[in-house]
Amino acid sequence: MDTGGTRILLVDDDPAIRDSVGSFLQRAGFAVSCAADGLEALAQLAAGQGSGPAVVVSDVMMPGLDGRELLRRMRAAGIWTPVLLLTRVGQAAERSAALDEGADDYLNKPFEPQELASRIRALVRRSRPAPGPVADVLVAGPRSTGEVRLEREGRRVFLGPAEVSLTPRAFALLDFFMMHPDETHSRETLLERVWGFESVVASRAVDHRIAELRRVLHEDASDPTLIRTVPGGYRLIAAVRRG
Repeated sequence: MDTGGTRILLVDDDPAIRDSVGSFLQRAGFAVSCAADGLEALAQLAAGQGSGPAVVVSDVMMPGLDGRELLRRMRAAGIWTPVLLLTRVGQAAERSAALDEGADDYLNKPFEPQELASRIRALVRRSRPAPGPVADVLVAGPRSTGEVRLEREGRRVFLGPAEVSLTPRAFALLDFFMMHPDETHSRETLLERVWGFESVVASRAVDHRIAELRRVLHEDASDPTLIRTVPGGYRLIAAVRRG
């Protein structure tokens, strides 16, 4: 994949890591800016506006504003840029926490810079519209709360006439469901196909994104008309058509 000068924001309090990893990513074709902590990263994101980075790579353990609080504040401010967290502990609980708190990916320290570059490229691919002859607009419904309209190229979602906001991962999950209606998908399959993890970790990340979809799309989990919980996972039960 040609990175084409894709902009990356690298957030780490260790200047040696910023220098070494930043230099490697630049040699790999990325345009890299750095921040020493979460507050500096937030300031850069606010200043960037529409020309901000394609991916934020952030250490978790930092003085002041750490990586997880940075992620929470980004989402609260409506900044949906994909975030990759660099974790220091390789335990399953640490990996699950990174996903459950809304990270788009994680990587354990120490890591190989080549793997980081590959993970970044994967996030960039997943955040871009899918190529090929697939439908650009998909509509699920009718539903009592309104049709759900997903515009793949613009990465926009509408409930009836009103546009709604979803996190990048929730958008990707809804897109996957609408491309595979009336099929049952296990949590493990969704983590592999939507999150891109070949080695699946124990996590409630899928359940959290399902809860987000239900909340934003006014879905009653006890009487669903869009996504139903079924033995073994989830299934999109609404009829889907090209828009």
